[in-house]
Amino acid sequence: MIEIQKVRKSFGPLEVLKGIDLTVAKGEVLTVIGGSGSGKSTLLTCINGLEPIDSGKILVDGVEVHAKSTNLNKLRQKIGIVFQQWNAFPHLTVLENVMLAPRKVLGRSKAEAEAEAEKQLKHVGLGEKLSVYPNRLSGGQQQRMAIARALAMGPEYMLFDEVTSALDPMLVGEVLDTLRMLASEGMTMICVTHEMKFAREVSDRVAFFHQGIMAEIAPPEELFGAPKTPELQKFLAATH
Repeated sequence: MIEIQKVRKSFGPLEVLKGIDLTVAKGEVLTVIGGSGSGKSTLLTCINGLEPIDSGKILVDGVEVHAKSTNLNKLRQKIGIVFQQWNAFPHLTVLENVMLAPRKVLGRSKAEAEAEAEKQLKHVGLGEKLSVYPNRLSGGQQQRMAIARALAMGPEYMLFDEVTSALDPMLVGEVLDTLRMLASEGMTMICVTHEMKFAREVSDRVAFFHQGIMAEIAPPEELFGAPKTPELQKFLAATH
């Protein structure tokens, strides 16, 4: 499980996380909603160890992410992260892009890495695109390739940072379908999203962030059906 205990994080004078307490259980899908600048994306980069924290603790399966003794590279193999920007290597094919980390980081043989990459690309519906270069893919396909690339590392947790926000509205559905599939397979996921329908449908719980605090957290029917805080009521009214 992922345990977040009283986590604070500032960028200069701006405190973006103001004492977040949150536990995500194995197999749970948590979506995080809220306005821009509310600290949602920062939370994901802190969980993955990409950003240091100022105080508090983040534990993944009992290992403290920001402890000096923690081998972050090893820990990150457990935690896949997919961003808005998919950042592929343009000179490598789709298959080669997905094979790269298992070979370099996990030390897999070429045959092993290739088999796993092919499996994950088929899994996300890109089995026909193995030998294509990333610039020949649509935005939705590029994002699904990024998901396959993270899955090829065999993570136990997946973090998704607004993975549909840079996409043409026509392409959003195919990426959300991939996330739905992963959720149905029992992958533990934290998804920062603007897609309220997706949050309502797929989540076990939804957390609403407002100005660096977690203002509400509840199962979707409760959070969307009976928002308690005026901030969440206002936010939901604006997103309809």
